[in-house]
Amino acid sequence: MSLNDPLADALSHLKNTERVGKRECTVKPASRLIGNVLGVMREGGYIEEFEFVDDGKAGLFKVRLRGKINDCNVIKPRFYVRLKEYEKWEKRFLPARDFGMLVVTTSKGVLPHEKAIEAGVGGQLLAFVF
Repeated sequence: MSLNDPLADALSHLKNTERVGKRECTVKPASRLIGNVLGVMREGGYIEEFEFVDDGKAGLFKVRLRGKINDCNVIKPRFYVRLKEYEKWEKRFLPARDFGMLVVTTSKGVLPHEKAIEAGVGGQLLAFVF
């Protein structure tokens, strides 16, 4: 683990754990951003549930996997996306239309790109999951 980008480490850990067929993994260190991204992934049906565990340091998340993640990764650099540009970024990072989701941080919080479009807000691209 590099600890230069905790979100990238967390997502690659989820992807690798899922690839070897395990159903649970621990993501550390915990942060509010990682928790928000995990929440979006839970809403999208990619993970079952997660819980924060205080270990006396930064804390960690225990995550129960569903076996639905084909690929997930952070988007670097964190491009700013306008409301009308979501389709362009979907084509770039997702394999097909309406398959997978972009995770975006907006003024209304961390959202999947479909909800950001519904809310009428742009933001910064954080990650993709499919």
